[in-house]
Amino acid sequence: MIRLHTGRLDRIVAMGAHCDDIAIGAGGTLLTLCRARPGVRVDALVLTGGGGEREQEEAAALAAFCPDADLRLTVHKLPDGRLPAHWDEAKAAVEELRARTEPDLVLAPRTDDAHQDHRGLAQLIPTAFRDHVVLGYEIVKWDGDLGPLAAYQPLSPETAEQKVRLLQEHYPSQRHRPWYDREAFLGLARIRGIECHERYAEAFAVTKLTLNLGG
Repeated sequence: MIRLHTGRLDRIVAMGAHCDDIAIGAGGTLLTLCRARPGVRVDALVLTGGGGEREQEEAAALAAFCPDADLRLTVHKLPDGRLPAHWDEAKAAVEELRARTEPDLVLAPRTDDAHQDHRGLAQLIPTAFRDHVVLGYEIVKWDGDLGPLAAYQPLSPETAEQKVRLLQEHYPSQRHRPWYDREAFLGLARIRGIECHERYAEAFAVTKLTLNLGG
């Protein structure tokens, strides 16, 4: 297992198609980053769920997942499950975010995610964030689209447990879903931890990475 270290991370972009995507896919990573770097700027963009209960859940959840961060959240009102039909609006939202930040790291869905909304957002990222480190997070679902991934962020047992607790606490609208439970979230983190010789981890897809081995 090769361990690469980044330089200082001052600005992070986190994007999701739905409220709770960011927290499910990268909540442990956000907790780890924000604890290590108080004051880090986090620009979060969600394409659906604006103007209602889901936006309120998201605002409270991301505030908890980004402790001591300069969090700036935007939640749009595109229709859930219909993102491909609203491509222009989604693209404009991503480009507007890009215009106001120069991030050191981008957290977004995987390009091979089986959900059309997740996949659609992921396909927009390279058009706006061309020279940035982009980590594609995974979301467990009935589609069965989980597979081998290349990058891992280890999570301490305390962080893994806190992630699960915050997911249950801040998204009551999702508790009825059969896959939305402690076993699913902690089980996946345990499997990814095994793959990188840790107790728990979140895993990410990396589509393009430029090395500077002679620097």
